[in-house]
Amino acid sequence: MTHLSVEMLAADATEPITSAGHAQLGIAVLAGIAVIVLLITKFKLHAFLSLIIGSLVLGAVAGAPLDKAIASFSSGLGSTVAGTGILIALGAILGKLLADSGGADQIVDTILAKASGRVMPWAMVLIAGIVGLPIFFEVGIVLLIPVVLLVAKRGNFSLMRIGIPALAGLSVMHGLIPPHPGPLAAIDALHANLGVTLALGVVVAIPTAIVAGPLFSRYAARWVDIQPPEKMVPERASGELDKRPGFGITVATVLLPVVMMLAKALVDVVVDDKGTTIQRVFDVVGSPLIALLTAVIVGMFTLGRSAGFTKGRIASTVEKSLAPIAGVLLIVGAGGGFKQTLVDAGVGQMILELSKDWNISTLLLAWLIAVAIRLATGSATVATISAAGLVAPLAAEMSTTHAALLVLAVGCGSLFFSHVNDAGFWMVKEYFGMNVGQTIKTWSLMETLISVVGIVCVLLLSLVL
Repeated sequence: MTHLSVEMLAADATEPITSAGHAQLGIAVLAGIAVIVLLITKFKLHAFLSLIIGSLVLGAVAGAPLDKAIASFSSGLGSTVAGTGILIALGAILGKLLADSGGADQIVDTILAKASGRVMPWAMVLIAGIVGLPIFFEVGIVLLIPVVLLVAKRGNFSLMRIGIPALAGLSVMHGLIPPHPGPLAAIDALHANLGVTLALGVVVAIPTAIVAGPLFSRYAARWVDIQPPEKMVPERASGELDKRPGFGITVATVLLPVVMMLAKALVDVVVDDKGTTIQRVFDVVGSPLIALLTAVIVGMFTLGRSAGFTKGRIASTVEKSLAPIAGVLLIVGAGGGFKQTLVDAGVGQMILELSKDWNISTLLLAWLIAVAIRLATGSATVATISAAGLVAPLAAEMSTTHAALLVLAVGCGSLFFSHVNDAGFWMVKEYFGMNVGQTIKTWSLMETLISVVGIVCVLLLSLVL
């Protein structure tokens, strides 16, 4: 199919690609999701391929012509990658600079040096929140777990008392705060304001991380009292660098894109006259692309050059940061294709029509849909993108703040009860030397707590905003 025909079909997305009724569309959705779940869990097929096949099955069962189903998937993949792909790449570069320069270690060491025994769990959730802001969850685990193990061993702490707060901080960032892939994709699908979503995401993230981290870790440490596995404890927490960037400049670099995006959101609220010079300036300065690009360029100097990196070393770090995210980009893109197939088949409109008489909050409905997909697929990103596509029509008449809360509701649902079909489950199990039962009592319950506390916070905010 030519690019022209794909664009023509995408432009005509307001017309459903099938005339199927609600019952057939409902069956098509279940069939598509079931195929994705089966391929990921049973046949261990990569999520990228599973999403492609699931999208085609959805279209076929819904009675859509194959060429139109392919066009919908292609346009959704393209628009999602165009909207979020470059931001994911820039976030990966900033995270790699933070890790390789020793900036992450500098944040960790500085905070831990000032933290006493009782404060340590709170210090760990703070560290995870700061370090986890620009980097992916899996990278954060690899970066922080050695520190967690060292702190637990040297300070004679229960591993769960230190580890759960760190995991909670990372997980909350991953599910709720852009520039992580899931929140970015949901913002794009629901046409939410990134700055407002970021600001409200921080408001939701702080109490959620506290409850699921330092507070819950007290109970997790009683239920699973284990020592750090010797084979996993590193001899050193930091790398072999002669010098590292300072604590203040490292934190400033990490928070720079956040401040820029929040400044735009603040100007949007304060300035009444649209189209003024100051608003146009902040529209550019606070755009996610410019904010992250600025942070990356600044980070090359404040992180890379401060660590003594040559120009060649900085170039190598940037190059190495991009390869690991290829799979993430493909999954996010394919998730966007699946979402667009749902939308073009008329599934979103169907949900809108069926739910208009339901006595249930739109935010709660979005959370429940994300929970169901998360439990089935094990992927927070797939759950976020799919749920956002399903509830997208419900966001059309929402205010800016409520559209942002809808993004957060989907994000909270995507974190619910990580279990054996989630790669994160096995990473935590192996790093902490736990069995499956112990991992469920700690990690899985922590994820569930994040999801539930998060949606409660979102619903409370919806009452006052």
